[in-house]
Amino acid sequence: MSNKISHSGVIQSINDGCIKVQIVQTSACAACKVASQCNAAESKVKIVDVLCNDTKGFEVGQQVVVWASKDVANQALLLGFGVPFLLLVCVLMIALKLTDSEGVSALAAIASLVPYYVALWLMRDRIQQRISFNLED
Repeated sequence: MSNKISHSGVIQSINDGCIKVQIVQTSACAACKVASQCNAAESKVKIVDVLCNDTKGFEVGQQVVVWASKDVANQALLLGFGVPFLLLVCVLMIALKLTDSEGVSALAAIASLVPYYVALWLMRDRIQQRISFNLED
């Protein structure tokens, strides 16, 4: 089993060591023969930034394969969903114990996410170095 998650895409732009690649993310249903008749089929167009020191071998419109290791994907999921969920639940439970008010507890839990996402935004350069996409050779 491969340790990579990869998608094929098309280079949209190349700027200062950053290659923007458009990928079409499809569900398993999108490849089905009857997908046009079914509401479950879906596909999304996404733009992915790939940091690359040497962009000379690439040009706009070129077909490429973008990949990331499963470890990188797991780290991104943990930072984007896992930690905020745990923070939300923990603050909710603590606030319920302290205030006995569901409304106040819910607001406190949601408000606790603001500093978390601000901290993520402030550390975006460090995170970008650890969590990044690559182009296949």
